[in-house]
Amino acid sequence: DSPTLLPASSPHPPAGLWVLSPQKKHTSPLRIAAARGYRDCVKHLILQGAEVDAVVGGKAALHDSCIHQRAECTQLLLNYGANANVLSEEGLAPLHLCTSPETLRCAELLLEHGALVNLSTRDRRTTPLHVAAEHGLEAHLQLYLCYGAALAHRNREGETALNAACASADKPAEAERYYRVAKRLLECGADARTAGRKNHTPLHNACGNCHPRLVELLLRHGAAVNVSNCAGYTPMDCALQAVEEYLDGQPESIIATLLDHGAAAINPKMLKFCSLAPRALEVVLNSYDRIPSCDSWVEVVPPEMWQEHKTFYDSALQMTNQPRQLQHLARYAVRKHLGARCHSAIPELKLPPALRDYLQLPLEGYIW
Repeated sequence: DSPTLLPASSPHPPAGLWVLSPQKKHTSPLRIAAARGYRDCVKHLILQGAEVDAVVGGKAALHDSCIHQRAECTQLLLNYGANANVLSEEGLAPLHLCTSPETLRCAELLLEHGALVNLSTRDRRTTPLHVAAEHGLEAHLQLYLCYGAALAHRNREGETALNAACASADKPAEAERYYRVAKRLLECGADARTAGRKNHTPLHNACGNCHPRLVELLLRHGAAVNVSNCAGYTPMDCALQAVEEYLDGQPESIIATLLDHGAAAINPKMLKFCSLAPRALEVVLNSYDRIPSCDSWVEVVPPEMWQEHKTFYDSALQMTNQPRQLQHLARYAVRKHLGARCHSAIPELKLPPALRDYLQLPLEGYIW
C-alpha cells in the first residue's frame, strides 16, 4: 500500500505512517555541547566536521555558549573560526546575548575576535550597550565603551542606553547598580534630555521608578524638569503616580528634589496619588501658598490610615482654603523667587541654619 501522507503541520504522526515533509531541527550536537560547557565534546565535534557557524533551530553554537556563560567553549569556537557576529534567526549576535554578570568573559572574547560593538539587532535595533544598560551590567558597559560603543545610538523606539538603564531601574534592591550604570553613561557624555518611547525622558523613568539618587543625578546633568511626555505628564506627574507603588521608597524626597529644581506648580487633581503617603502629601501641600480643596484626595484615605496619621490629616483638612502662617508665606515667596535655583541658592543664603532648613520644606507631620 502507498504510505499515508499527513499534513506538515501534524506534530505527532500516528505509528506506522510516513511523513514525507522534513521536520525542523531544533538543535544540534554542537549546540548542546557548547550550551553545557562540554569543551572536549565541542572540540571533537568540530574535528569531525561540525560546522561552527551552523544556525540550527534558530541559533548557532556560539549563541548557546554565551547564553549559558560557557567562556571556555566560546574561546574554543572562536579559535576554530566561529564568526563573532553570527546572527540568530531573530537577528541577534552573540554579544546581544551576554545579559548576566557571568557573561563578561564571553563578551571580552567576542570583542577580541572581531565582534562589532555597535551592531544592532534586526528588529529592535538594540546595541550591546543597550543590553548592558538594560540589565544593569556595569562591567560590560565599561568594556563596550572602551571599544567605542556609541552613546547616542537609538533603538527602534528612539531610546538610548541611558533611557534603557533608567527604565529598567524599577526594583529597589537593584537601584544601586543602575545608578552606577547611569552615572558612567552621563560621565561619558550621554544626554540626559533624550526622550525615548512615548517621549519619556530618563527623568520620567527615574521618577516613575521612585529612584531618588538617580533623579538627583539626572538633574545635575541637565535633565529638563518640566518637559511633558506624549500623554502630557511631566516627571513630577510620574513621581506622584508612583507614590502608592513605592511607599517605602521615599517618594517625598523625589518630590522635594523636583520642586527644588523648578518643577511647575502641581495640579491639585494629582493630590489623590499621594494621599496614602502622608510625608509625600505634606511636601506637596507645603508647595502652595494655601491648601487647595481636599475633594480630590480626602475620600481616598481609608479610615484606619486616617486614624494612624490623624494629626497630619486633620491639620490638612482644617487648613483647606485658609490663610497660612506668615512664616510659610515668606517661605513660599522666597522659593518662588529662587525657582529652579532653590537647590543651589538656599544652602548659600546667609541665614541661621534653622531658617535655611525651613526653606527646604522639612517634614513636620503637621500643616501650619
